[in-house]
Parts: sequence; structure tokens; C-alpha cells
Amino acid sequence: MKTVLRFMKPYKRLCFFTLLVTVLDVAGGLLIPRLTADMVNIGVAGGSLDYMLEKGGQMILIAFLAGAGALGGSYLCADLSAKLGRDMRNAVYDKSLEFSGEDFQKFGTGSMITRTLNDINVIQQAVVWCIQMVVPVPVVCIMGTSLAFAIDFQMGLLLIGVTVFIIVLALFVTRKASEIFDRLQRFLDRMNVVLRENITGVRVIRAFHKEKREEGRMRKTFEDYAESSIQANMLFAGLDVAAFTVINLCIVLILWLGGNRIGRGFMQIGDITALTEYAILILFYIIMAQMVIILLPRARVCIRRMEEVLETVPEIQDTEESADWPEEEGEEILRFENVGFCFSDAEENTLKNISFTCRRGETTAIIGSTGSGKSTIARLILRFHDVSQGRILFRGQDIRSLPQKGLRQEISYVPQKAWLFSGTIKENLAQGKETAGEEEMLHALKTAQADFVKNLPQGLETKVAQGGTNFSGGQKQRLCIARALMKKTGLYVFDDSFSALDFKTDKALREALKEETKEAAVLIIAQRISTILHASQIVVLDEGRIADVGDHEYLMEHCSVYRDIARSQMKGEE
Repeated sequence: MKTVLRFMKPYKRLCFFTLLVTVLDVAGGLLIPRLTADMVNIGVAGGSLDYMLEKGGQMILIAFLAGAGALGGSYLCADLSAKLGRDMRNAVYDKSLEFSGEDFQKFGTGSMITRTLNDINVIQQAVVWCIQMVVPVPVVCIMGTSLAFAIDFQMGLLLIGVTVFIIVLALFVTRKASEIFDRLQRFLDRMNVVLRENITGVRVIRAFHKEKREEGRMRKTFEDYAESSIQANMLFAGLDVAAFTVINLCIVLILWLGGNRIGRGFMQIGDITALTEYAILILFYIIMAQMVIILLPRARVCIRRMEEVLETVPEIQDTEESADWPEEEGEEILRFENVGFCFSDAEENTLKNISFTCRRGETTAIIGSTGSGKSTIARLILRFHDVSQGRILFRGQDIRSLPQKGLRQEISYVPQKAWLFSGTIKENLAQGKETAGEEEMLHALKTAQADFVKNLPQGLETKVAQGGTNFSGGQKQRLCIARALMKKTGLYVFDDSFSALDFKTDKALREALKEETKEAAVLIIAQRISTILHASQIVVLDEGRIADVGDHEYLMEHCSVYRDIARSQMKGEE
């Protein structure tokens, strides 16, 4: 609850006016039965038409004010809810941007989507319902029972007893429901994960003819969610039955006891009307509050899940006193010094005692068998993970002492998996440089051998599907390379970014890159020997260790690991 109040704090004035108009609506609804009773007791019984007209006019005025309060309350509640949802989603999203790879894996993609969208939507609904249906309950109960006591003491006691009974019953059901809704949110996470896997992997599922298997897995997930939903619905159905039964019994008791007390002269006929309406209003608001009670356990779970994200301390953080940004002078751009790295769930280091240097105007290549740790090196440079041993220097400074934002601005990176965002080609290229003009973009595309863009009917304005699925693998890689080239930096990191290119395009791209990046250091992580033949130095990895470092001729003569890789590829290349 503290978390929700923290997000509501900037909107204190809005909250105040929302509560004010809500109370105005409730007060108006409670005053009308009192006026009705006076009209019956005095106006009708005394035959005073003027009195009835006077009270009727007051009723119209109060009804108008109450209606205005209801309308204003609904509008202000919706406004408050929308602003809270916006702020909460921004907070969760901003926090997720601080996470390292290890941090993000604690939650998972499906769970993060659920927490950002569904969970916060539930919290928004809970806030609106609480203001409109729960906050008025104490006002209605206090004012209603006070007015009932003003009419008759025994009737006031009756209303208090019924109100307390229903509230206790509702609280009991709420405690029982919390565990069920906790399970529901976990099942919703699971549904998101399985559904996302089935949609994104539909081609693989069809290729292996596993439709029936995946259908069964999906059905099992839906059935688990449905079973918990049914349990929650049964619980609250029982609460509804009990509450409506108590309401009807209360009205019967009011009519029965009220009739006896009218016969003894303690009450008047109009008082029965007022008491019945008070009972109905009080119990109606309590019943409406039950709808919120249905949501509150789930909202409490959603708040806790949001708090888990917001309270997570990122594994990688900037130091309080970051080092001065290193000067651009000097030939050395990047250096690994005895670097070791181990994933949190691994038993031994993925990288062991890695040392090499990247210099301005040189190309450094990294090659090795699958799982040797090549891509991990790229992630360490960008501080997606922090080293377990040793250190990485960028222009002479340990990267752990540099601000993450500044470090990443000085590195152009092409990921192993080519990824484009929905929008246009122009918008994707602008992520490398927001102020870039069309000429700069066309130059970057030409360097990246992505001239196919000029032949598209809409050119740079061509629409890009999410993930770039409307382009081939080679086209996506070249567009990603062009995006990286838009960003003029001192270090270019290509993480197996040429794997989908044919040999002719690969060669042309490397020749163009040599001229484009001659003032920078280039680090290429590759699987193919042909991609790195021109490299100034080649770092050969073998099971997380450096087997040897040198150029192609040196390694072919002295490094058996490199020679084996080369011989396995030579025939295919020739």
C-alpha cells in the first residue's frame, strides 16, 4: 500500500477533490430518505401541500448536487487512475532498463510483460473501485446508522449488527482469496510465456509436426488458470449469497419491528420508509464494496510483484564517484587484463585469464568453437555483465568506474541476433544518430552493402515489422550494421554480424568497413575464417581460454585449434 501512496503523492490535490465529490454524492443519497419521511409524516399526514412542495424542492436540489458529485467523481477517478498507471508503468520500465542480464533472468520476459501491463491494470482498477465503492462505506455506515438512531434506538442497533456481520464475513473471504489470486498471477505469467513461445516459434512447431503437443501444453496452462479462477468465483459467489440473504432478512426485521413500534406510538409510518432506505443504502454500498474485495487480494499480489521489480537492486551500477571521462588521445582503445567471468548459475568460469588489446586503426578478431565464450566478451565490454576477475580498460580507465551511459555511447555494437524495431528503416537508422540526415543514412547503407533499400518503392520510409521479419536474415544484418555505422565512435564491436552474408557481400562489406573505421578500433567476433583473414590480430578461444593470438599466417603455423577450424571450413569456402 505504501508503494501506491507514493505514486499518489504528486496528485494530493486531485485525490482530495475526488474524495470530496464522492462524499457529496453519498451525503445527498442519505439525506433524501430523511426528506421523504418528513413528507410522509408531516406533509401527507397533515395534508400540507406547501410543506410537501418545499421538501420536494429540497429533494430536487440535493438530487442534482448528488448527481453532479457522482459525475465529477467518476471523471476525477478515471483521471487519477490513468495518471497512476502511466507513472507506474514508466517506473517499472525505467527500472528494467537498469537490469543486467542476470537481473532480467530473475523475472523472465513473460513475467515482465505481465507485471508492466496486466498487473498495473489491476492496480488501476483497484484504485478507482476503492475510491468509488470502499471509501464511501464508512461515511454511509456512520451517517446511516446515526440517522437511524435519531429515528429509533433499537433500529439503529439492528443496522449496526447487520453491518458488522457483513463486514466481518467479507474480510474473512478476502483472506481466503489472497492465496488463490497469488496462484492466478503466476498462472498468467506462465500463459504469457507459453503463448509467446508458440506464436514466435510457430514455424518450428509446424516443421516438426508438434501442433498436438503444443496444443496440449497450452491447454494445460489454460486449465490451471481456469481452475483457480473457478475457486475464486465460488468463494465470492458464497459471499454474495450470504450478503443478499442478510439484506433481505434485515428489511423483513425492519418492517416487522417497525410495525410493532408504530403500533405502540414510538415511530411514524414515514420513519419505516427512511429506515428501509438506510438499510438498503448501507448494505448496497457494502455489497458494492465486495466487488472491490474480489479485486483487492489480486491487487495486493500485483502490488507486491511490482514492488519486487522496483526494489530490485541492479547487479551493475555506476559508482557514486565516476572517474573522469578518458581522453580520446592515444592508440590503445580497449584492453582486457586477466579477465575471468562466471555466470551466477554456473559452476565454473566461462572465461579464464583473457588478455588482449584493441588499438586505433586495427581490427581484432575473436574466433573459437561454439560455447567458447566469444559473445560473452562483447557483453562484458558493454557492461551487460561485470567481470568476476581482472579488469577491462577503456582508454586506460576501468570500465566499472565509468558511467554506463557514457561508455555505451562510445561503442557501436551490432548484436549476434539482428534485431530491428517496428517503424521505418529511417527510424531504425536514427537510433544510431537522431540528428542524421538522409545523405548520412544512405552513406551508412552503402557502406553496409544495404543498397537494396534504394530499390524499395518507399526507400528509407519502408515499413519495418517487429523484429524485422519482413526482411531476410542477410538484409537485417546489413541494416543493423548500417545503424551501428551511423554512430561515430572509437570502438566498433561486431558480434558474429556477418554470418548471414554470402562470401561476395562479406568481402565487399569488410573492404568498405576498413575505410569507414580507419580511425577507430574494430572488434569482430566470428565463426567463419574468411571474415577475419584481414584482421591485425586474431584471438583464438578454446573452452574459455586464449589458445593463441596472432595473424592468420602465424596461427595456421603455430595454433592447432585455429588450424582445425580453418581446415574444417576451407573446402566449403573454396
